[in-house]
This record gives sequence, C-alpha cells and structure tokens, in this order.
Amino acid sequence: MMAVMMVASATAFAGDSDALKAILKAKTYAEAEALVKSNLGSLASDAEKAKAYNKLVDLAMAQYEAQSTIQTENQVAKQMGKEEKPVDVKLMSDMAYNALVAALECDKYDQKPNEKGKVAPKFDKKNAQRLWLSPRNQLVNAGQDALTAKDNASARKYWQLFAESDAAPMFKDQNRDHQKPFFGQVARFAAIFAYQDKDMAKALELADIAMKDPEEYENALNLKLEILGDGLKTKDDSVKYAESLKAIYAEHKVNGVMEKLYNTLLGLGQNEAAEKILDDALVADPNNFVALADKGLSLLQAQKAEEAVKYLKKAYEVKSDNAVIATYAGTAYVVQAQNTEDPAKKKALYKEAITLFDKAKELDPDMLQAKWGYNRYNAYYNYYGENAPETKKAEEESR
Repeated sequence: MMAVMMVASATAFAGDSDALKAILKAKTYAEAEALVKSNLGSLASDAEKAKAYNKLVDLAMAQYEAQSTIQTENQVAKQMGKEEKPVDVKLMSDMAYNALVAALECDKYDQKPNEKGKVAPKFDKKNAQRLWLSPRNQLVNAGQDALTAKDNASARKYWQLFAESDAAPMFKDQNRDHQKPFFGQVARFAAIFAYQDKDMAKALELADIAMKDPEEYENALNLKLEILGDGLKTKDDSVKYAESLKAIYAEHKVNGVMEKLYNTLLGLGQNEAAEKILDDALVADPNNFVALADKGLSLLQAQKAEEAVKYLKKAYEVKSDNAVIATYAGTAYVVQAQNTEDPAKKKALYKEAITLFDKAKELDPDMLQAKWGYNRYNAYYNYYGENAPETKKAEEESR
C-alpha cells in the first residue's frame, strides 16, 4: 500500500521542467523568446513546448493589446477634443506578427498525441479567437504602411504571414467574410515581393493562395506563369516549363495557359503536339478566339492561306472590335488572292480584304496596335488599280 502511495505522490509532484518554469516566469516577450530559443531542446515534451510557445503568445498579445487600447482611447479623445496619447504602431505590428508566429508553433506541438496517444489540444480555440481578426488585420495595415515607406521586405513579411496563416488548422472554423475583399490581393502582392526576392518556390506558393480568390484568379495565374517561365536558359528548362504548363492547363483550362503551352511546344519543335492543343480547344469551344487566331496565324505562316482565312475570319466574327485580328484576316485574304488564278475570284478576295482592312483602320486609325497600312494599300492597288483615287488615298493613309 505504501509503495502505491509513494508512486502516486511522485507522479503528482512531477510538475513542469525547470526550463519551462523559467520561460513561464518571464515578464517580457523578448525575455521569454530568448529562453524558448535557448531551452527548446530541454523541454520535456510536446505539451511543454506548446505551453512555452503559448507563453510567447500571451506576452506578445499583452503588448499588442496595450497599444490597441490606446488607439481605441484616442478615438474617443479625438471626438471629445482631448489630447491623444502616442501609439507605437511598429511595436503593435511587430507583436501582432510575433503572436501569430508563436501561436502557429504552439498549435504544431499542441496537436501532437499526448502520453496516452490522444490528441487533446489546450490552446487552439483561445488562440484562434484572439488572433483571427484584430492581429491578422494589423498585419494587412502594417504591410500597407511598409509599402508606403518603400520597405518591400517588411511588406512581404507581414502580408506573407497573413496569407499563409489563413490555412492554419486552428483557424479552420473562423468566418472569412471580413477578409474576402482583400485576401487574394494581399496574397498576390506577397507573391510579387517573393518573386522580386528570387524566392521562386515561395512566390509560387503564394500565387496559388491568391488564385483561390475568384477576383484575383486571373492576375495570380498570370503571375504564376511568369514565375515559372522566368530564367529559361536551356532546352531542359523549356521541357520542364512545358510539363509545368501541361499540369496547370489540365487543372485550369484557360486561354492564357493554353497559349503559353502552345508557343512553348512550338519553340521545342513539337509542332504536332502544339497544334493538338489548339484543335482540342476548338473541339471544346468552336468560338475560342485565342485558339482560332493562333490556328489561323499558324496556317498563314505555313503558306496555307485558304485554310487560314477560315480560322482568322471566324476569329474576327467572334471579336469584331479587334483591329489586330481584322488585319491578320485581311492579310490572309490578300495572300489567298495572290495565289488565285481566276480573275473574278481574285477580285472578290481583294474586296473581302479591303472590308477587313477598312475595319482595322476604323478601330485603330493611328496603327498603334494593328499595322494595316501597307497591306491595305496593296489590296486597294490590286482591286481598284494603280491610279485610282481610292488607291492614291490608301497610299497616303498607309504612311
């Protein structure tokens, strides 16, 4: 009986390790942080590590809330015409950041099985409740302040943590309505800064996060494609890029990816595979403007003008306000006319070309995008004759 009592007594007084006791006695965040860093390996269990990191959360939040309280009091003081107290915004932002980082570490250990093999987290709900709104929103504000100060490194630091913490398990049940208007944009800017820092892996991760926002999907996808295509130097680089594009296109059937994949395959000499990309897209959507335009241009370059006309004219019908495609379609008619022996058919083809070139001129009179000038003059020359007033005017307008 005595032996049993002695064991029970020893268990009851096992308590925290000396390393943890020292951390829990710390009065400031800086003191506790130094102790955690130097004593983490001495902590007896995952439960102790979770408790140590939660102490960091407590201390960081105490400093954050002190400054936040002053901000709130200042709002009242301003309304009443009273003197406002100084707020240490940098300290507030740093402590919001530190609290969130510590909470994520705390949750990592808190979610591990205890000595009985059960997962029984102690801190996740409280930390989720106190960190989700105000401190995370402070990271957004801190990033904006850093951006205004042209401190991109700090802007990335705050915005990257804001974006990445969204997926933290302890936040899984939080309401995300408040962050919908800006979440994707913040993640995309964090991705841009990571890209500028040549941190390609992190930039891609952040771009993927931004793509989850429907409002940022297209911009974030284009950024991801730019990152993947950056610094291609060898054929092997291009082959790997093509494989990445294939994987992305399999998941995201969008024209921007399709066109990059098509051009990459062409650059690798994989012409049949490239053409199949366009053909498959047109099977899925016969009015796919990008696929029609690329298919038509490919045929035009291959001196298959009659086939090119079919695709380029249809592309123009899909987007009749596009001066560039009107010019290409007109050029295809000119090339087809040049290859036609029948005088009547030749004249009819030039007439079709003129109609398209005139439309291009109407849409882009200064040829800022569509260089319709010479080809339009050529069509007029062959349709009306060298000395016709219409031809002379077209010649003047081609310059």
